[in-house]
Amino acid sequence: MDNQQMRKTMNGAVLLSLAALIAKVLSAVYRVPFQNSVGNTGFYVYQQVYPIYGIGMTIALSGLPVFLSKLVAEQQTNKQQINLIKRVFILLSVFSILLFSLIFFKADWIAKGMGDALLTPIIRSVSWLFLLVPILTTTRGYFQGTFRMMPTAVSQVVEQTIRVTVILIAAYLFNLLNWNVYQMGTAAMSSAWIAGLAASLILFFSVIKKRERADNTILYLNDEKTETMSYRTLIRRFTTEGIALSLFSALLILLQLIDSFTLYKGLTYAGMSSELAKNAKGIYDRGQPLIQLGMIVSTAFSTTLIPVLSHAVSEKKELEFLRSASSMVRMTVTFSVAATTGLVVLMPYINQLLFGDRFGVGVLRIYMLAILFASLIGSYHAILQSQNHHYLIMGALIMGLVMKWVANHLFVTKFGTIGASLATVLSLGLILFVIRFGLPRLLKRELTKKRFVLKISLISLVMGITVWLITHYIENWIFNDGNRMDAFALTSIGIIVGISVFLFGLLRFKVLTIREWLSLPFGKKILRKEVK
Repeated sequence: MDNQQMRKTMNGAVLLSLAALIAKVLSAVYRVPFQNSVGNTGFYVYQQVYPIYGIGMTIALSGLPVFLSKLVAEQQTNKQQINLIKRVFILLSVFSILLFSLIFFKADWIAKGMGDALLTPIIRSVSWLFLLVPILTTTRGYFQGTFRMMPTAVSQVVEQTIRVTVILIAAYLFNLLNWNVYQMGTAAMSSAWIAGLAASLILFFSVIKKRERADNTILYLNDEKTETMSYRTLIRRFTTEGIALSLFSALLILLQLIDSFTLYKGLTYAGMSSELAKNAKGIYDRGQPLIQLGMIVSTAFSTTLIPVLSHAVSEKKELEFLRSASSMVRMTVTFSVAATTGLVVLMPYINQLLFGDRFGVGVLRIYMLAILFASLIGSYHAILQSQNHHYLIMGALIMGLVMKWVANHLFVTKFGTIGASLATVLSLGLILFVIRFGLPRLLKRELTKKRFVLKISLISLVMGITVWLITHYIENWIFNDGNRMDAFALTSIGIIVGISVFLFGLLRFKVLTIREWLSLPFGKKILRKEVK
């Protein structure tokens, strides 16, 4: 890969990271006004079915397109790329029709498996999205494989914007027309296929716009014989690399899916009434947007290093690979620890500010530990993916999902929603342990320098204690009315104090290298002030 191509790849990675950041912020933020409008029970109804949508969009957005872009980039000619896309489209069409049929026609069976037969129309509403997966996946994969990231980025932001708009309209109509929560959920989940259709149209017109000749596009294919990857090879690679990448991209969503099938049922089995169980599940689900926001902070800056890892592996530059991998993990740990500590300490105020009360603070505090584990898993996954360790990744994922399923059955009936939070953290811990065990020895040694771990632990501890003492004192003496405005003030003060203490600690103990500081927004200005 020459310098120009490498620069193009990096620019594309930054563009996709920015689009993903915008989409994730939208995906996390809309849940707050949505929950405020429909209440805990309405939020439960939506979140029960959300993982089905999440898996579909992960496949169509970040899982298979990334894998397909790799296949496209391996092809020697444009003709081979297009013929490959054609075969992939056929395979995905068969797969998507089967998946749609299963979800649509077995929606009642799925709803009963979740313990709530009234969820059936909501599940059917989201199933239509899967018919759009072939066009979403193949067009995004083709554009990314030919280093044209703009169509994917635009379609991603538009898709998320339209989806959020439809969901908030559904919440508004819920109050205006006195719908029940299941009617609201059905309308809200229709956002999946509406937004997916809009994204498909954007990608479709991008294909038309980019074509140079009629016989050189996906839309106008001739039958000229070219050497193309066989269906057998495609199926083999999809069932190993493609599925591993897609499922791992949907890790947190898969854990949520297990919660959908086990948490509500476990609460009612333990003797809780149906309405109380729905309310408790709705409170537990508050943790998901908070985790998303926490992971945005911890991973937004490190994901741009993934192309560098792949480049270093392909060029057999071991020193560059080690340096980039180490930098990615260090930055991930740094920001995920900061986000986790901040959310745990400020949870009472954040919970009241966003959701109007302080119910479930203990449950949500445990749940926030998932930020650190999931962020590290993402970094290690990127490292192993660049070295094609697909079987290890798949094995770790399966072990973690089994752990979550078993732990939910054991813990929920005894400890309620706290048990589900513990099960999530334990399953992520197991996945992290297995993946880390499979890292190359030299890389493992580079990533586990005791001085770095000790410094980050000390800084986060000091930050947490300082924020807790200051906010606790201010709450007792000034902002003690217990309303949302007070919660906003306390949250803001806590964030300002926390960031100040954490940045001071990073600079004082020289946790990050100069190169890592310069890769961060405002990093250059922070270093200049430190020098002065």
